[in-house]
Amino acid sequence: MATDKITFLTNWLSVVSQARDPVPRPLYLAQSRGYFKDEGLKVALLEPNDPSDVTEIIGSGKVDMGFKAMIHTLAAKARNFPVTSIGSLLDEPFTGVVYLKSSGITEDFRSLKGKKIGYVGEFGKIQIDELTKYYGMSTDDYTAVRCGMNVTKAIIRGDIDAGIGLENVQMVELAEWLASQGRDRSEVQMLRIDQLAELGCCCFCSILYIANDEFLAANPEKVHKFMRAVKRATDYVLADPATTYEEYIDVKPIMATPVNRKIFERSFAYFSRDLKNVARDWAKVTRYGKRLGILDESFESNYTNSYLSWTLDADSTDPTGDQKRMAALQEKVAAEGGFKRLEVSASA
Repeated sequence: MATDKITFLTNWLSVVSQARDPVPRPLYLAQSRGYFKDEGLKVALLEPNDPSDVTEIIGSGKVDMGFKAMIHTLAAKARNFPVTSIGSLLDEPFTGVVYLKSSGITEDFRSLKGKKIGYVGEFGKIQIDELTKYYGMSTDDYTAVRCGMNVTKAIIRGDIDAGIGLENVQMVELAEWLASQGRDRSEVQMLRIDQLAELGCCCFCSILYIANDEFLAANPEKVHKFMRAVKRATDYVLADPATTYEEYIDVKPIMATPVNRKIFERSFAYFSRDLKNVARDWAKVTRYGKRLGILDESFESNYTNSYLSWTLDADSTDPTGDQKRMAALQEKVAAEGGFKRLEVSASA
């Protein structure tokens, strides 16, 4: 029987030892500001013990909806977990192998030979393994270390020489740690996977709103209402990020740290304005999944924009140029702080 309740599983655990959560802010604001209530919804916001379990939990029907990266959403369907993306939260955050210059690693991927490289989950290792072959190396040329969400701490402790991370999270954490040690923040560097693999995109780590397929089929109007509420919250975040950050930490006091403020600033430019699934990005990441061997050649992408009831933005006419401009913008944010967005050129 349909009810007004929705269960939603985030993709990050906010606890004392892991208080980093740059992505769910519109979700929590939709809750705290009563936007879900205005739509007649009761939404239970849950946090996973292990973020790698999110697609399995949603696919099994134990939870209705949640957040997950695009590559994991595709892989979930390939494993017969019935999940579909119904919108985007963060578009194309830069993802790559994060390291400190003192490690001896350089801009040449082959400098990773003999190094210990950390990764979050199995797809991170698949990505590194594929890149080693791409650069004429073998999987024996590096030591893989599964770190979960603790890549930053593993680098600081010296457990690994480098690790897969995000420009707007792990690079921020490491830069602030360097500063606390009296070292230059610029010592933290990244080998971007999209550039290494010549993908033309960073979108495999775009963060999505996903849902269980049976839940979608049984509750289309409820899902429309949910997405209207989070769109309203997203509009508020984009219009007044400084105020919304203060409201967010009122809801989640554990997140009130200088590092998390910087993570939010670096994440701000990636928030999707219209929440749409970008067909071009899905096509690229599906091809990449096939290249990695996690999707078969007949695989069809699992996304829809049918639950977005507003006018969607036109696609960018220069996505590659946007990536370059985004990199320059994020360097400026890293140096100056503040909330900045990239204006993209859209097709008519």
